[in-house]
Amino acid sequence: MTIIVKKPAAKVAPNLADYSAALAAFSWDAARRSLDGLPGGAGLNIAHEAVDRHAQGPRAAHLALRCLGKNGMVRDFTYRNLAVETSRFANVLAGLGVQPGERVFVLAGRIPELYIAVLGALKQRCVVSPLFSAFGPEPIHTRFALGSGSVLVTSESLYQRKVAGLRERLPQLKHVLLVSESSNPAGVPGTLDLVTLMRDANPDFTIGPTDPEDRALLHFTSGTTGKPKGAVHVHQAVVAHHITGRLALDFHPDDVFWCTADPGWVTGTSYGIISPLTNGITSIVDEGDFDAERWYRILAEQKVSVWYTAPTAVRMMMKGGAELARRHAFPQLRFIASVGEPLNPQAVLWGRDAFGLPIHDNWWQTETGGIMIANYPAMDIKPGSMGKPLPGVEAAVVKRAGDNAVEVITAPNIEGELALKRGWPSMFRGYLNEDERYRKCFAGEWYLTGDLAKRDTDGYFWFVGRADDVIKSSGHLIGPFEVESALMEHPAVSEAGVIGKPDPVQLETVKAFVALKPGFEANEALRRDLLGFARKQLGAAVAPKEIDFVANLPKTRSGKIMRRLLKARELGLPEGDTSMLESGT
Repeated sequence: MTIIVKKPAAKVAPNLADYSAALAAFSWDAARRSLDGLPGGAGLNIAHEAVDRHAQGPRAAHLALRCLGKNGMVRDFTYRNLAVETSRFANVLAGLGVQPGERVFVLAGRIPELYIAVLGALKQRCVVSPLFSAFGPEPIHTRFALGSGSVLVTSESLYQRKVAGLRERLPQLKHVLLVSESSNPAGVPGTLDLVTLMRDANPDFTIGPTDPEDRALLHFTSGTTGKPKGAVHVHQAVVAHHITGRLALDFHPDDVFWCTADPGWVTGTSYGIISPLTNGITSIVDEGDFDAERWYRILAEQKVSVWYTAPTAVRMMMKGGAELARRHAFPQLRFIASVGEPLNPQAVLWGRDAFGLPIHDNWWQTETGGIMIANYPAMDIKPGSMGKPLPGVEAAVVKRAGDNAVEVITAPNIEGELALKRGWPSMFRGYLNEDERYRKCFAGEWYLTGDLAKRDTDGYFWFVGRADDVIKSSGHLIGPFEVESALMEHPAVSEAGVIGKPDPVQLETVKAFVALKPGFEANEALRRDLLGFARKQLGAAVAPKEIDFVANLPKTRSGKIMRRLLKARELGLPEGDTSMLESGT
């Protein structure tokens, strides 16, 4: 029986108050008109919509970014401040001869210079690619080589540890701009001091004509094997960034928003940089690594009203229990959302226990550029569901019916591949230098996501698993997420990952890998208890036949459990691309 969590009493009227009415009234043309466009009809530029239009209007003095440093330092930027700093950076690039269309890579922790560089490069109409600062030298080299990066913005320590040894292998890299970490920076051969360049740069910059289809962002997404894929997004994506912030995350003018994602992941760019700024609200940026107590303090002390995080973080906070959250008061917090890996039902309910608010799951991909399916504040939640499509997004469950055709499944609760009809502005425009791979993502007007899902009688979509994750056992198709969610209902389990293990009789059997909460000991008695618990919850055909205990599950930095890596390790197969792997897993 499906649990339904009734929508909590709203502290402010939701932007999307009536889903059916919003669907009927919405158009992407109207969404585009909610943005300014460049002066004089010169096109559409992300940085203008995120920064300059506010800096030239009534929100000029409004706080745009509050950056919390690891050392306790707080740096605040109003929209006017941010306009000046990003214009300086755009002039730095122009002064170096960096042309529109060139690729600027940013390798840094969550420091102000990262955000300034991304937005300043967009002003200069460069293509920007933020990278995880935790990447090692080889993943950095792979992405630079694929993306033909000509400019790198990074810190002195990251450069010395991870990039300096690559310079001979990166002939296209013309300029390295270093963020100094001391008051008396030493000159590093082959680099330029960004502080000096910024100090001498003109604070005024006029953004040149920008076609909405001009390339703007390059995000790398992990490939199953071989090299990562470079998904290309254009300036027109800002229309989706802006409107999904209003509709899916319910931004209001006085909100204080915290997106915990690193901009090296698409969420950290789309919703950690662009969307809150286009909506003119205040964003909290935390340089520090995850620490539950610190996060609770930030939510309370910074008076966060809208919080966007990942299932991994939620599950790590769950380990400490709701009592830790209850030591703090969060009177301003009114909306919590999560993305990265489907949110287990227990996590949705835990949010209500810890914060008095359910956690609203939503779904999208690097390729979609923005939120496509969501649980909205004015809508009841079915824990475990992805929610309903955004206005302007047509989603369907389909069955492939040939090389370039699909059959739409109209009956409810039938599993198939999740597909989206072309036409939303943030849809990726290609995989860099891989045209054939891009074409294979589409069947006619439908983008095929590679995710399996089903749609219930109320129009809610439910994630089943990646097409290559689904387990085929004795004629049954088993979604690993369903098994993982059932295991997480056991009081000892903090996380679970499930794979199909080859079997000569059943084709595959279900095997689970389980991480335990503090205070529980991995032993044979607990293993038997978990096997019996899962069998009772799921039935014999679906329940795991084997359970292994692990300290940590392998996850990407965006929070997705890497089931293919669990399977490769179990079977002794090549692990493929592991550059997106979270450290320590």
